[in-house]
Amino acid sequence: MNALALRLTRDKSDTLLLLAAALMVLAPHFAHLPPWISAVVCATLLWRAALTWRGKRMPPLWLLLPVSLAAMAGVYRSYHTLLGRDAGVAMLALLLAFKLLEMRAKRDLFVVIFLSFFVLLTNFFYAQTMLTALCMGATLIVLLTAQQSFQYTGAVPPLRRRLRTAASTALLAAPLALLMFVGFPRIQGPLWGLPGDAHSGHTGISDSMAPGSLSSLAQSEAVAFRVRFLDPMPPQGQLYWRSIVLGDYDGRTWTRVPRRRGLQRLDVGIATRGQPLRHEITMEATNTRWLAALELSGPTLSLPGYRVHDSDELEFFTSEPVTQRVRYEASAWTDFRVQADEQPQRMLRWTELPSGFNPRTLALARALRPAAAPNAAADAPLSAREAAGAALQVMQRFHDGGYAYTLQPPLLGRDAVDDFLFGSKAGFCEHYAGAFVVLMRAMNVPARVVTGYQGGELNPVDGYLTVRQSDAHAWAEFWAPGAGWRRIDPTAAVAPERIAHNLAQALPQPSGFGFGPLLNLRNDPDSWLGKLRFNYAALNNAWNQWVLDYNPERQRGFLEELSSAFANWRSALGAALVCALLYGLYWRRQQRPLAPLDGLYHRFCRQQARHGYARRPDEGPLSYAARLRTMQASPAKLAAMEKFLTLYGALKYGVAGSEPRSASLTTLKTLLPLCR
Repeated sequence: MNALALRLTRDKSDTLLLLAAALMVLAPHFAHLPPWISAVVCATLLWRAALTWRGKRMPPLWLLLPVSLAAMAGVYRSYHTLLGRDAGVAMLALLLAFKLLEMRAKRDLFVVIFLSFFVLLTNFFYAQTMLTALCMGATLIVLLTAQQSFQYTGAVPPLRRRLRTAASTALLAAPLALLMFVGFPRIQGPLWGLPGDAHSGHTGISDSMAPGSLSSLAQSEAVAFRVRFLDPMPPQGQLYWRSIVLGDYDGRTWTRVPRRRGLQRLDVGIATRGQPLRHEITMEATNTRWLAALELSGPTLSLPGYRVHDSDELEFFTSEPVTQRVRYEASAWTDFRVQADEQPQRMLRWTELPSGFNPRTLALARALRPAAAPNAAADAPLSAREAAGAALQVMQRFHDGGYAYTLQPPLLGRDAVDDFLFGSKAGFCEHYAGAFVVLMRAMNVPARVVTGYQGGELNPVDGYLTVRQSDAHAWAEFWAPGAGWRRIDPTAAVAPERIAHNLAQALPQPSGFGFGPLLNLRNDPDSWLGKLRFNYAALNNAWNQWVLDYNPERQRGFLEELSSAFANWRSALGAALVCALLYGLYWRRQQRPLAPLDGLYHRFCRQQARHGYARRPDEGPLSYAARLRTMQASPAKLAAMEKFLTLYGALKYGVAGSEPRSASLTTLKTLLPLCR
């Protein structure tokens, strides 16, 4: 690198550094720009680098103008507009690249640099992750280095020193930026507006379920939400995050039961026991209206910026799609009863089945019903004990019938439940939940499918429970008189590891193409790779919680806590110690190393101060020497002091003295011990 720099002139090396900084600014945009724009930008940067390397002249204006007009026409053709975020960023990227071909004066140079700063900020329109912030910070330092490189008038320091200076310059602004971030009034919404990935494919649970819908979603490792428990976390088997209840079935797809728009939760007769579990949920943007809540949460949820509704099926949903990361608090009871005293006639809508579908399944239900309710009439509602017996019959068939749990179930035909129960016998949670509900309804037991998430991974570093899209799950509920709705998970009969642990424990482990041991290390929380993963997840969660999600409510709470902390005398004492430490660091920074000449002079002054002859602030070396002649000392010491001060004055200020200006500092070092 140094040998290469020696072969380049200063103008060439500075220009190439600026091109490298511009490439760092533009490279993140290549992921969302049309390919032709990325190709044009790269070709332009290579063209400019070749011109700089070979020392050729810039292209004329008559060539650049039609190229620029053609690029603008291409942007309009790609976006059908020249306005808006995407088209505007594309125009800025092309403008920055073309401006590099037009740098003929120092003013053009600074236009390029300031335009690069602006384009740098536009990266946050598309991604606001911690990694993006680190990359933009590194790019900022390189840009500052390029800016200062063009401003040196004499010798240019090495690149490493210029990078260090640029980093120090950026750090000087960090305290002010932090203060403004913490204290400046916030607006509702994510940092820098809505990022481009808020409407991406992380749509989560939908309001319909067909065979294969959840199995495809479960292969995503994207985070659905994170939970911080304020009370002790319940066992893994009780972590059922309820989202959508499905009751209508057309023979293949389950959908929600139609209801009037805006219907709120009715008086459904909820009875709870024990203390509620308080927790805080931070849900990622899903572009849907459904909220996940631990069973049984309520009775209300408050979500800043959204109106939250709840239904008599114990669902929570918003009036508008959730297009940004949101945080809400909830309280949940794990021991509850719902609609235990309801009349059986009002539960008939949960027993409906489409006619002409799944005849073998209906025949199986007719065969199972007598074993569960031998004394009940064919169409009579079952008691709580009989309904529980019917559920046990279905669960026992799943357990003993040779069924398999898989993420890649075979395709099913028109009679999907028949094909699953009597043909493939392999499926994911939606297959088992749907088949269970069909069998229970065929036995005249009200039942429904519930979709949401089950379980989660506890991060031991920060104490947050991470629920991913791979934790998407479907289970069932059946109703019995006097008992109400009872949750039952048919998946537990086939893959109990899925409920007790997670999806990875319930499925066969892939070979990993030779990376199996490494994958096992990743899933082992006590391994070094597992600990690294947990630490990174905790750091990323802290970034989301305190940077991206620093909304008006969190800012208000943080400032109130800060005010209360400073009102406490212990906190005030701690703040005083922090201030003293900061002042000490500042004082130490001010005590910069002195030049060798000034260091010798300060040592001389300290010597004489111990004898009662401290130098006055307005006293120069010659005046100081005249005053020192009056002190009681040996003639040799007085002569040494006078010679020291005269020589110091000659070296420092160039005044006439007994020694020539070329005298070495060695003479002063020799005289200093004689002046004690």
